[in-house]
Amino acid sequence: MKAVALKETMSESKISEILETFEADLLSEWTQELAIVNIRRGLIKEAQLKEECREFLSLFRIAVGRGNTNIQTEAWQEMREMLNSISRSRSQNGFTPSETATFVFSFKQPLFKRMRQQLQDPIELGENIWLATNLLDQLGLLTIEVYQKVREEVILRQQEELMELSTPVVKLWEGILALPIIGTLDSARTQMMMESLLQKIVETESEVAIIDITGVPTVDTLTAQHLLKTVTAARLMGADCMISGIRPQIAQTIVYLGIDLTNVVTKATLADAFLTALKRLGTTITRSQSK
Repeated sequence: MKAVALKETMSESKISEILETFEADLLSEWTQELAIVNIRRGLIKEAQLKEECREFLSLFRIAVGRGNTNIQTEAWQEMREMLNSISRSRSQNGFTPSETATFVFSFKQPLFKRMRQQLQDPIELGENIWLATNLLDQLGLLTIEVYQKVREEVILRQQEELMELSTPVVKLWEGILALPIIGTLDSARTQMMMESLLQKIVETESEVAIIDITGVPTVDTLTAQHLLKTVTAARLMGADCMISGIRPQIAQTIVYLGIDLTNVVTKATLADAFLTALKRLGTTITRSQSK
């Protein structure tokens, strides 16, 4: 019964009529309202802001005229697409979530003012204000949801880029690769690290890979398992793999946890591991005699 009553009220509302009759006045009052609220004018040109307001007004009037109060329906598709685009643009241009939502919420002031002037019956005025509030609140919340989604996408992309930068595979010598690790290891980072190392082994046809954990603050059972998986994967690709950067406290932790690294060559420093790798390749380095 409530859904039917709502639909009928919507079809009899005066919102669409007011929007059409006073569109120019509403546009002027709205842009003035935006200028004094939370929109930082330096982040958007006045002409662009006015054009966005004009498009919103047009789409809002059309959607309201279709008599549907659910903005997730097909009647509001063009409006959703428009707000999606605006929210993404504002998120990328440095607007805050509240400034983004203000674009919609600030339209209440000029619209309600016009409705109070045109609707004399208190009951009719109350019904139309409630309908307009319901619609504008839904649209304002939509802008915040899109804004948040965009920010989450940016953060995720930055995390992925940081992981790539924090696990570079370095070619130390012909046939010798090094993978210096900084920070903690989790499953996602281990997978990326493993893929990078294996790809580099294939590209360079390297015979030795050194995983340096000097920059890893602590080693627990999970971290050790991740390291062993990487060592095993490198061996399957035909490369000898060793671990360097085993500090005294790390060594004590490994012994205490009962982690078995007996089948893995370990060295205290990257330099020690590099010299061992050179020997495995039958390469020696001699210091030149100064005259």
